[in-house]
This record gives sequence, C-alpha cells and structure tokens, in this order.
Amino acid sequence: MLVLTRKSGESINIGDDITITIVEIKGNSVRLGINAPAKLRIYRKELYEKIKKENLMSSSHSMDEFQKINKVLRSK
Repeated sequence: MLVLTRKSGESINIGDDITITIVEIKGNSVRLGINAPAKLRIYRKELYEKIKKENLMSSSHSMDEFQKINKVLRSK
C-alpha cells in the first residue's frame, strides 16, 4: 500500500481522471473530495463490502427459488 502524507486542501491524482482532495481534517476524521468520471462507481468500503456480500448471496439462489419468488410476486 502506498502511504502519502497530505495536508488539508492538498490533493493526489490517480491517473489522469481522478483527483482526491483533503477537504477537512477534524479529530481522527478526514473529509475527502473526489473528482472522477461519472461512470466510475465510488463507495465507502463498508458499503462496498455489504453490496458485494448481497450480490454473492443473491447469486447463490437456485433457479427453483427464483421461480418461487416470481410466482409469489405474480400472484399479487
């Protein structure tokens, strides 16, 4: 892992399209500003891990389970 030291108001660039700026440092929290292409998805890590887990769980359902869910939804 690359570790850099930055002060409030300073930035780092990742490639040509992504700039991360230290907006504020308060106590042990850092507010970041991120400029990146709109097509790039940016998540906080804990949310990314949750999405990843949910996607994994949903992909583990069998076709039979999907058919049961579909049947229930269509009956309403």
